[in-house]
Amino acid sequence: MERSIDELIELLNDKDDFVVEDAVGELELRAEEAVDPLIEALSHRKKQIRLNAATLLGAINDPKAIPALIDTLRDNNKLVRREASTALSRMGEPAVEPLMAILDDEDWRVRGTAAWALGNLNDERAIPALEKLLDDESGFVKSGAESAIKSIKK
Repeated sequence: MERSIDELIELLNDKDDFVVEDAVGELELRAEEAVDPLIEALSHRKKQIRLNAATLLGAINDPKAIPALIDTLRDNNKLVRREASTALSRMGEPAVEPLMAILDDEDWRVRGTAAWALGNLNDERAIPALEKLLDDESGFVKSGAESAIKSIKK
């Protein structure tokens, strides 16, 4: 019997890695119907579900997830933020403008993860915005901007 998307999403928090892996695989196979529930799962109360939802959305690579992944850069958990940043890096060109738009966010964690993601996207349009972060008060943001600029210029 086929499990529902919601049941599969709940399994993303299972203690058994094989169960999680199976759920991830099935959600990827059913990507078209899973995208919207996975976007909703980015605000689930359980960290592991948020983390796995971000990973899956990066693998599915549907640009519809970009705004929710941008919002997830504000998550309280750094692993979830990192996974959202990685997912955005996989989105390619459609993620560039939304990421550049948050480089002036008041939260240094958001600025920093956006800078790191832009470095992985290798889009030269981001360089001027990233250069403005070289004087940021946060070392994380500065190093993210420096790394991104070097990566883009390669």
